[in-house]
Amino acid sequence: MFSHAALNASLNGISAVLLAGGYLAIRRGKREVHKRFMISAFIVSCAFLVSYLVYHYRVGHVPFGGHGWIRPVYFTLLISHTILAVVIVPLILVTLRKAWTERFDKHRAIARWTLPLWFYVSVTGVIVYVLLYQVYAPSDAHSSVAITSPSSPR
Repeated sequence: MFSHAALNASLNGISAVLLAGGYLAIRRGKREVHKRFMISAFIVSCAFLVSYLVYHYRVGHVPFGGHGWIRPVYFTLLISHTILAVVIVPLILVTLRKAWTERFDKHRAIARWTLPLWFYVSVTGVIVYVLLYQVYAPSDAHSSVAITSPSSPR
């Protein structure tokens, strides 16, 4: 069984891999490959956002189960991730718009900020998932919604 939270983390991880591929492609001068990677990262990130909103609409808040030194570490990571996740959305849209309109000088200038922040948000999303659902898994079995196929028993 594959959980909805794991799906979200997977989408974040895939986005990070696509972003890294896009970065490597542009550093090697492969504009078309870069474009495909970045459009794919955008699509995967959009799928993540929709999935994330649906998940939290259905499940609500999932409390962090860790105690001691890990709590401030987790919440510092979560807060930075959440703030930057909000900030990155308009940055991504502006960056893509500059590329779409072939204003590559402006695209390059804003992409220098967008790429590392987007990558950070994607990677920290995976780390938050691992800490919240794997390392310090909630004791309440209902706090993670599972995705099942129509033919599987409920």
